[in-house]
Amino acid sequence: MNKPLQNCLKLHLDTLYRTWNRKEYIHPDPLEFLHRYEEMEDREIAGMIAASLAYGRVKQILRSVSVILRVMGPSPAEYVRTVTSGSLKSDLSGFRHRFAGETHMLSLITGLKRIVAEHGTLYACFLSGLREEDSTVLDALSHFADCMSGGIGNAGHLVPSPARGSACKRLNLYLRWMVREDAVDPGGWNSVPAEKLIIPLDVHMHRVGLGLGFTLRKQADMKTAIEVTAGFRNIVPEDPVRYDFALTRLGIRSGENLETYLESCRKES
Repeated sequence: MNKPLQNCLKLHLDTLYRTWNRKEYIHPDPLEFLHRYEEMEDREIAGMIAASLAYGRVKQILRSVSVILRVMGPSPAEYVRTVTSGSLKSDLSGFRHRFAGETHMLSLITGLKRIVAEHGTLYACFLSGLREEDSTVLDALSHFADCMSGGIGNAGHLVPSPARGSACKRLNLYLRWMVREDAVDPGGWNSVPAEKLIIPLDVHMHRVGLGLGFTLRKQADMKTAIEVTAGFRNIVPEDPVRYDFALTRLGIRSGENLETYLESCRKES
């Protein structure tokens, strides 16, 4: 993509960003739970719960996340630090979110508890795997998933590993929430450069990447996520996931046809 085309496309995307990247458009989205917490330690735990359950119908997602955060009380970080294995098992009795049952959530929170015990915060754990020379967060994400796996047991699909080729949409979504700071993303992980983030690739963002010519790949895997991210990085090098929320809101809130919009965007550019 040549520079004039990039600049023209950026104008279109910036218009989308100004229109949709606003706090009043967050609901319904699991991101809304993070805005309840002022302390970063609470936000990162709540965010991991919300991101891990961010699949399926949005009403069910919000309901399931609410159940877990209600169990955790006013401070999710304090809950994770202090809850005993017996109390945790009792608290999660009967929980189910689509394919995930109480044993999956038990394993997930056990993994969080393990990281907090060893590193103090999820943030510190993630930073321990991030190197200055890394062009993306991919290696740090793999390290983070490995740290989680030590206590993850039956969590399975709740915490996928990049090492297996997964696009890790929910983990990358979590990083967007925790690293970026604007009207929508609350941030807090200030030492992680936004320029290293990877697009949270789902079917919608895969379609966007194909429509804008950022990838030709038909599989929505990590390799495709990296290619789509590179396309956005050419437009906004310092913040390649900047337009993620606005692009997902485009179809959800406005009812516009995404394919038609993308085609007109390319033609006008």
